[in-house]
Amino acid sequence: MIGKTIAELRPGDVAELARRVDMSAIGGFVEAVGDYNPIHSDAGFAASTAFGEPIAPGVFTAGLISAVIGTRLPGPGAIYLSQTLKFSKPVKPGDTITARVEVLEVIRERNRIRLATVCRNQRDEEVVTGEAWVMPSRTHIEYEDAPETAARLPLPLQPWAWATQAAALWGSVGLSMLAAMVPRPRA
Repeated sequence: MIGKTIAELRPGDVAELARRVDMSAIGGFVEAVGDYNPIHSDAGFAASTAFGEPIAPGVFTAGLISAVIGTRLPGPGAIYLSQTLKFSKPVKPGDTITARVEVLEVIRERNRIRLATVCRNQRDEEVVTGEAWVMPSRTHIEYEDAPETAARLPLPLQPWAWATQAAALWGSVGLSMLAAMVPRPRA
């Protein structure tokens, strides 16, 4: 991936990425930020809500916008300055979310761009919308995409990657066990 500088950006430029949401990803996010709200991790509790099942934290979904900004438009080296967000629909395990950014305004003298941001599910329903202000890198930055599997790592590091994946799995199991121990409010 190559970051774009302010000179290369124009209103109407667009980038997007899509990710399938699963309980493992939600569990990893919950563990990373400490958002132990049972609506995200306790299927029994979530079944008693209007959603009927666990939902992803809103900021988890908004994080996909950050991924587009940091890897695609403007790309590596970009600094995320601000973001407004409106959450309109829940994101559930099994949903495929497409995050999209579009350049609305370019302020060359301040090295700033304003972006329309939106996340849509596989039914093309908006789940998150907003606007972001971003400062592109002043120079081209070429950055290799992060490896998606341990197979792309050098052989001596693969066991560490496997250990990390196993630890993440056990963390998700532990999170589920903790969620099951949380007392539920009586109706």
